[in-house]
Amino acid sequence: MMRTLKVALLGCGVVGSEVARIMTTHAADLEARIGVPVELAGVAVRRAGRPRPGVPEHLITTDAEALVKRGDIDVVIEVIGGIEPARSLIVSAFENGASVVSANKALLAADGAALHAAAAKAGADLYYEAAVAGAIPLIRPLRESLAGDKVNRVLGIVNGTTNFIMDKMDTTGAGYSEALEEATALGYAEADPTADVEGFDAAAKAAILAGIAFHTRVTAADVFREGITEVTAADIASAKAMGCVVKLLAICERAKDENGEESVTARVHPAMIPLSHPLASVRGAYNAVFVEADAAGQLMFYGPGAGGAPTASAVLGDLVAVCRNKVGGATGPGESAYAQLTVNPMDDVVTRYHVSLDVADKAGVLAQVATVFAEHGVSIDTVRQQGRDGDASLVVVTHRATDAALSATVAELRTHDHVRGVASIMRVEGE
Repeated sequence: MMRTLKVALLGCGVVGSEVARIMTTHAADLEARIGVPVELAGVAVRRAGRPRPGVPEHLITTDAEALVKRGDIDVVIEVIGGIEPARSLIVSAFENGASVVSANKALLAADGAALHAAAAKAGADLYYEAAVAGAIPLIRPLRESLAGDKVNRVLGIVNGTTNFIMDKMDTTGAGYSEALEEATALGYAEADPTADVEGFDAAAKAAILAGIAFHTRVTAADVFREGITEVTAADIASAKAMGCVVKLLAICERAKDENGEESVTARVHPAMIPLSHPLASVRGAYNAVFVEADAAGQLMFYGPGAGGAPTASAVLGDLVAVCRNKVGGATGPGESAYAQLTVNPMDDVVTRYHVSLDVADKAGVLAQVATVFAEHGVSIDTVRQQGRDGDASLVVVTHRATDAALSATVAELRTHDHVRGVASIMRVEGE
């Protein structure tokens, strides 16, 4: 019988402590599912001395480097986050014969290719289901279940904090600041919410999803990013008038040029989606991802996208898979980047737009605005105008156009005397 597999845990915060608890309380079940016992051999923390219920004191160490270099560690679970020292510790784990389970979206989005290369060189596994959408099984379905299919689009809500804020603005009429304050009070938003509300968290996840879905290396730097801080109650009201709701979306999709050459785009930004779309009904801090593939068609993945227990569930799922590979003397799927598709800049992305303009309430203004749109090759779908006391609000919804064309249109409109200002610009998705 194979010896007991030893696991090192790097980080014992909200997620790490839950991982340790489950490993302890479900030890018999884990052994039955893997085929051999699994032992938590050490827990690396930044500061010792804090109470950590359920974690034996003798397992605690502040020397993470020494823990991964012990030589008898079979699997390292990394839940400390950030770029360093996480990257160095993961590489060291590979060099010392361990496989790695990680929840580190920022690191994988920034340097996933190098980590996959280090894992392949060592003949080890790198699993990271918990890096995207918490407990929702998504990474493994994309890189295993759909490995024989062609994925064309991944459209999703992958940040629970921003979805909670957008949902509150939609259902209660609250402004952005008020909704953020409630999210913070409930623990959905960090004291510094920048990573969430400015889209950095979602952009990292989009890079990971795009890389797997399209077999192409995509980093966070390739992902267009726009947060929700500029979304107003007026934007929410405009969306309602169109039968839509506003969500912060991660959108990864294939595109073809006039010669049939394929490329990919990856972007994160607020967008209006029709109430008829499955993502429109995702409420609160939940996540959901909509996948479109040639053979499988449309698939929806939904569930809690963050939190200690949901994320730990994904970590433990990876741990079981990696340990089974160890027992069987094999490794699971590694990086698949054979397609090497070009990642298009946002200027080339084609989508629909909702543009709200403040204009003078005078005859001929609508015609002038329509002319500017036409001159830049942006076709108008619908127009709604409302005037009062010499001022008017003009809402234009376009057909599909490039970001560059829309930007040029808006830049020219700002120079017209009868256009007092551009109140908002928002993309429209999920047709």
